[in-house]
Amino acid sequence: MFEKQIAIPSAEEIIRAQPLPPALAAVKAERDKLCKNVIAGRTEKLLVIVGPCSAHEQRPVLEYVRRLGRLSEKVKDRLVLVPRIYTNKPRSKGVGYKGMFSQPDPENKENILKGIRAIRELHLRAIEESGLSAADEMLYPENYAYVEDLITYIAVGARSSENQMHRLVSSGIDQPVGIKNPMSGSIPVLLNSIYAAQRPQIFKYHGWQVATKGNEYAHAVLRGMVDNYGNDIPNYHYETVMQVLQRYRECDEELKNPAVIIDANHSNSGKRFRQQIRIVNEVLQNRLYDREFKKIVRGFMIESFLEEGNQPHDVVFGKSITDPCLGWDDTERLICEIAERA
Repeated sequence: MFEKQIAIPSAEEIIRAQPLPPALAAVKAERDKLCKNVIAGRTEKLLVIVGPCSAHEQRPVLEYVRRLGRLSEKVKDRLVLVPRIYTNKPRSKGVGYKGMFSQPDPENKENILKGIRAIRELHLRAIEESGLSAADEMLYPENYAYVEDLITYIAVGARSSENQMHRLVSSGIDQPVGIKNPMSGSIPVLLNSIYAAQRPQIFKYHGWQVATKGNEYAHAVLRGMVDNYGNDIPNYHYETVMQVLQRYRECDEELKNPAVIIDANHSNSGKRFRQQIRIVNEVLQNRLYDREFKKIVRGFMIESFLEEGNQPHDVVFGKSITDPCLGWDDTERLICEIAERA
């Protein structure tokens, strides 16, 4: 039984009510181009998707993004910085805080309509105040339509990469889509997901039969894996990445723009947030060691916020209420080091 609570307007209605102004649309279009160039290997720049585990409140996120915008100006010759503004939070057991989309106030009840309006306002202000359009996770494919005009990079999580609807919707997205390896770590499954996202598809979406042309910028994100006993197993090491490259090459039909983004947290770090610094440095060293490794590793995902660690409730300004994150000082140093060694 489903209890109807709040009628949600269509994505078209929501976007008309909170449109992306032409000046900001031009900024986003340029940002989209920069990201595509990195994934396609048309530039030596690295992509760094960095920010809080989840965007739970507007003020600290905007402060973080403004700082990132200023830092971006310093490193733009070597890096493309994309802030994480993740507004949907997956829950392993299906309960708990599910992100700003569902729960715009983490201390109050769910209100999805209010959440949609809140995240559009957040993304619009982020572009305006920092010059940076953001990344978000497509946890629920149907929700993507409400922010499709605002997002420069889309992530498909480990729990979702085997889901058919995620693959199909990814095929209709015009921006880069990073598909994470499934929790099992299966690389054949990951490449099947990328294959599906890169091919034209026909399916039902928002009340329509739709046709897509395929997304040639769909690519792999390595986030580590979990074994049958719940142990985290990293997959950012040289040997693993080179195996992914080999599997890319062995695909029966060509996959366009082979690329790997290394997620420095999650099962790669065992959620020990400070390990992200060491992991990034190891990957940078391997890029110096092997030209083929350098060619396929196109960037990083890093979880970071104003204050390091996490907290159960929103008490400390700019501290994660979900997974622990690097603090700003460490983040700034790490990004500058990536730029020096890119």
